[in-house]
Amino acid sequence: RPASGPRQLLLVSLGVFALVSVERVPWSAAFVGSRQVVSGPVPRATWSVRRPGQPLRSRGSVAAAALAENKELDTDAVLKYAGAVALQICCITAFLAALDWASAAAAVQPPDWAVFILFFVMSLRSRIFSPLDNSRPDLGKAVDGKTTAGFNDRVMPSWTPPGVFFPIMWILIIAPLRAGSSFLIWQQTAHFCDATILALMFHLCVGDTWNTVNNVERRLGAAVLGVLCVWASGLVAASAYYQALPLAGQLLFPMCAWLTVASVLVTETWRLNNVDDSEPLFPYRGDVRTQYWFLPE
Repeated sequence: RPASGPRQLLLVSLGVFALVSVERVPWSAAFVGSRQVVSGPVPRATWSVRRPGQPLRSRGSVAAAALAENKELDTDAVLKYAGAVALQICCITAFLAALDWASAAAAVQPPDWAVFILFFVMSLRSRIFSPLDNSRPDLGKAVDGKTTAGFNDRVMPSWTPPGVFFPIMWILIIAPLRAGSSFLIWQQTAHFCDATILALMFHLCVGDTWNTVNNVERRLGAAVLGVLCVWASGLVAASAYYQALPLAGQLLFPMCAWLTVASVLVTETWRLNNVDDSEPLFPYRGDVRTQYWFLPE
């Protein structure tokens, strides 16, 4: 059955994410401070007075909870994130439609190698269509283990892969698989601006916006929800490719597996850097401002 592949992939991905996340992440402290039930004598100087039926909480935990609760949702950032994805996918759609028009007008079919390279470049450089600052981590510094945006600039889990692993994964594995699967869809449809291909382009747009949230703005809490959107859009793209051509969808399965691992990594990073429960799972108003590069501050 055509839907069996995506369904199995979704179940496996959800299982991996759930097993790791439920055990390692204190979801009860996502939006408010963590609450600790304490047995035995409680020093009066350490613990706050509670109402009957409420769990005991340390004063530090109470202060952190109050700080998290008082943080206001940055609606301007949320709207700009959504607008960035919408604007970027519109630009990419127009670009691919222009390629179809040029090909039809010239009555010339582009060579296979050129189509593969096009999708390979789009997989790695789709951010040129984004209105946000999508600066990536410095590969040289990441490979050398030095501090760069999104890498070694925060507490990372002990099982974080070495820096050299990430360019190998994205450039030598994920990008060729994306390009190859998109090339197969293009061969079948003879169109660049095809709904199936646009599903993967939308996934790239979501990923570029997440990169701004995580690496540029360093909103570690919002990055957790953002990476889940990246993961979900990747599953949708793989499912669409599988429905159109099973082999094309299967080529995207490793991408989905990697996105599952990446989602757990981002979530665990947030947990390790949120020991005081001051980083909620949403973008909040503060010193960070989300800006489009073509609009003045």
